[in-house]
Amino acid sequence: MKKKKSKNEFVKNPCEDEPSQQENNEEQQEPKQELLSESGSILTCHNDKIIHCLTIIGQIEGHYILSPQNKTTKYEHIIPLLISVEEDDRIDGLLILLNTVGGDVEAGLAIAEVISGMKKPSVSIVLGGGHSIGIPLAVAAKKSFIAKSASMTVHPVRTTGLTLGVPQTFEYFRRMQDRITNFVVENSAITKERYSELVLNTGELVTDVGTILEGEDAVAEGLIDEVGTVSDAIEALYGMITS
Repeated sequence: MKKKKSKNEFVKNPCEDEPSQQENNEEQQEPKQELLSESGSILTCHNDKIIHCLTIIGQIEGHYILSPQNKTTKYEHIIPLLISVEEDDRIDGLLILLNTVGGDVEAGLAIAEVISGMKKPSVSIVLGGGHSIGIPLAVAAKKSFIAKSASMTVHPVRTTGLTLGVPQTFEYFRRMQDRITNFVVENSAITKERYSELVLNTGELVTDVGTILEGEDAVAEGLIDEVGTVSDAIEALYGMITS
């Protein structure tokens, strides 16, 4: 006799109907809310296609834990989540919502590398801001959008804490900046020369070096593919899935 599976053995799928809808709907809401609160992500379904919606907000937290008062995105949560999205055959695509001030360079690059290496369709949209290391995260998706009112700050690598004033320190900064620049250039339409010009611009920011690009400017420079809304990003993602 075939053993009947218990409810706990089933993985919830938003496109599947289960018996006793009233009971199961309440049970399904709990894991969805836990997923949203723990990782800032949620599954959504349309026309039998499932997309994973991931938010990257606040600061990208790296090897050091930031203050509890800061809103953070933790790379140790995001990277395994991205791997599970890539390996789950039921998930058809990934939508990334970005509103970040930047953060840890290596953690941000690690997340961006995972996104750019995924075979599944992926679309990103910058809402509010995609500053600093948020730029590689925005361009890592296969197609990128930016809201008309959003902005992106391009600036050189910087550090906090003790810094030794020796040539090796400046060489380290240069090589790290090259890593960011190369990734952005490889995953967008901007040239290396132009991106370096924006990074080292001294005529725009009062107390810093760099450039602020608003929505249409980011598209004109070749960093982002299109100006659009969340609906545009979702429509583009479903188009990539069905094509």
